[in-house]
Amino acid sequence: MSTYVSKRTAIAITTTAAAAAALSLVLVTTASADGAAPRTGQAAAALPSVSGSPEGAFTRIADFYGSYIDAVYDNDGRTADQLRSFYLSKPLQAELKKWEETNHANGVLRAQNVPTQWKVASTGSGAGKTNATVTLTWGGGDTTRIHVQADLKTKKITSITD
Repeated sequence: MSTYVSKRTAIAITTTAAAAAALSLVLVTTASADGAAPRTGQAAAALPSVSGSPEGAFTRIADFYGSYIDAVYDNDGRTADQLRSFYLSKPLQAELKKWEETNHANGVLRAQNVPTQWKVASTGSGAGKTNATVTLTWGGGDTTRIHVQADLKTKKITSITD
């Protein structure tokens, strides 16, 4: 009978060790993914993801704002200019230049500063255009919203307004 108990005990120990190893892996994976220490008593959170398609005008709006803000944040004026040239229609580029001369601010961001966060939300499509609201979050936590429109055929951004 002691042999049966020993096997049973061995199985319990093996199962417990396997469960502990799995839990450790979850906590270590979470810590390495977000750079923070493991959170005691919390299950691992889903890791963030971003997706898109080069075929969609809405995705192009999000791609532009993410890349443009990165370039401006990094003080990389050359890249910011190249992004404007690629993503924005020629008439919008000219309109923004005039807006910037009048307002002494960045026309794409509608501000003099660089936001600390951004979010692009679709507001629908119709009449050959797609529309989005870009929410910019600033260092103090304040937010501003910008309305952006892109042409479904060319995928170029054609309008940026407050």
